[in-house]
Amino acid sequence: MAGSDRAAEAPTAHASAPAAPEAVKILIAGGFGVGKTTMVGSVSEIAPLRTEEPLTAAGLDVDDLAGIEEKRATTVALDFGRITIGRELVLYLFGTPGQQRFWFMWNDLAIGALGAVVLVDVRRPESSFAAIDFFERRGIPFVVGVNGFHGRHPYPAEEIREALALPEHVKVLLCDARERASSRDVLVALIDQLIDAAAGAAAS
Repeated sequence: MAGSDRAAEAPTAHASAPAAPEAVKILIAGGFGVGKTTMVGSVSEIAPLRTEEPLTAAGLDVDDLAGIEEKRATTVALDFGRITIGRELVLYLFGTPGQQRFWFMWNDLAIGALGAVVLVDVRRPESSFAAIDFFERRGIPFVVGVNGFHGRHPYPAEEIREALALPEHVKVLLCDARERASSRDVLVALIDQLIDAAAGAAAS
């Protein structure tokens, strides 16, 4: 009887174990040199995995450095980081390579992704058109983060929305990829957009 009493009093393993947070895969995409590696690095709570290689003279004929002449390295595969949002959500961040010759990797990186951030450099908005088209064609929800280089945002978000011909449900946010709080705000906006879309689908 004593043994059965102790068994009854002992807490069960499943009652005491905290629920594991939900893991969500997010892509950080955009054109060459828009700040993808910077954003993953600024917001990640772990040391980010980077696959950067120095830009060389051999790439001058294929890499357009107009407006980003100061760039010295490029991502050749992916960037990877992680951030926990609250107690219940972990975002795994995958930064895509921006150069056109590495775009073939995007299809593989997109597998299992629930959403994406498309970074835009207002000095070269055309560099991110391909990323916007990629996610629109595949039906992957995304938000647009307008990265203010040197801390400058010369155009309001709605003007950028019109220039990119984005629908109203796609959020456009001014951000600074160097700043953790700013990058986190963009990710939270994406999660909010995903939740709203799921709620709308459930109600219909």
